[in-house]
Amino acid sequence: MSERFNLLSPEVRANPYPTYARMRRETPVCQVDPGGMWAVSRHDDVLRVLKDPQRFSSQGFRNVTNPPWLGGNPFADSMLVMDPPHHGRLRVLVQKAFGAAAMARLEPRVRELCREAVADLPRGRPVDMMQPFALRIPAAVISELLGLDPQHSPRLKHWADLLTGGVSTVRPEEEERKQRARDAVAEVRAWFGDVLDARAREPAGTDLLGELRQARVEGEALTKDELIAFMVLLLVGGIETVVHLLGSSLVVLREHPEVWAQLRADRSRIPAFLEEVLRYEPPLQAAPRLTTEDVEVGGVKLPKGASVLVLLGSATRDEAHFPDGDRFNLSRPGPQNLPFGHGIHFCLGAQLARMEGRLALEALLDAFSHLESGPEPMTWHRTLLVRGPATLPLVLNPA
Repeated sequence: MSERFNLLSPEVRANPYPTYARMRRETPVCQVDPGGMWAVSRHDDVLRVLKDPQRFSSQGFRNVTNPPWLGGNPFADSMLVMDPPHHGRLRVLVQKAFGAAAMARLEPRVRELCREAVADLPRGRPVDMMQPFALRIPAAVISELLGLDPQHSPRLKHWADLLTGGVSTVRPEEEERKQRARDAVAEVRAWFGDVLDARAREPAGTDLLGELRQARVEGEALTKDELIAFMVLLLVGGIETVVHLLGSSLVVLREHPEVWAQLRADRSRIPAFLEEVLRYEPPLQAAPRLTTEDVEVGGVKLPKGASVLVLLGSATRDEAHFPDGDRFNLSRPGPQNLPFGHGIHFCLGAQLARMEGRLALEALLDAFSHLESGPEPMTWHRTLLVRGPATLPLVLNPA
């Protein structure tokens, strides 16, 4: 019997890419732990699954983020876990908030928030960059979009961590962790519900939440549950993804000082840098799906109702599409859209994430001549769906 890979083992979470490479070579579609999900690791197979919501339902997200013991999860009611036609109705309501015109209006404020965060960073002494930089910026942007007080950022990040990975790593016997997860889900539901109740008592706001409360498609408004689900989705997609994009960008710059020098000399290369970071260290490493019928993928027959895990982090290093894929290459052609999903579930916030990454790096490059590792080792988040630094001590030397 062939080896069964455990995608949550400490060794794999610390560096999943050698394991992904073995899977692509030896068993590109295979059952893995935890739970016996069918992992799909090759680029073409991943793309095929993501492009076929009829056979590979997004209900798989609901299964991973909403186990029976949890007692309900607002993330599991969002459009991320919906299939057509319900998915399309919600997407139409929210997609205009993330279009080019909206991004152009938002850019000056995001630039200001990035400069404020960078101005507060210590000079010439160690600092863990995750909280004051990688978290502060996207949390401030999402708070701005939803009209929330930025002081709630740590709480929002805690909930985002839980909903993207914490729930999926709880083992059946861990009753204390189960209870902490249930308590947090109750908190997030109640907190966002209170925010919506407060908005209902006020005139329509000019922020995204105010617009969504007023939006109509074919005469229908979003229900309260749908609004809560959208806020949770925005919390996860708008904070968690950008936190890990910024954190992984700093890891690459720490490991490749020549790239830092290239970006300082030519800011126009920042977008290409971010595209290669998205390929090299995609924040979203995996996306769950559920088969709706018997289906074959990569020569392997999967039964109806099978839990499938498409490995985006493997697909973006597949040597069949990305020669020398384990090497960071600033000149690699882009853009890299796969890290933001594909098809009907392509991330609405992709433009916003790219803008935040660009403006945050511009502010950092303006303020500092170079960066180096801090005295303590960095650590990685160890969750099933997302990847990024948990701690990242650096020393920033002023320009």
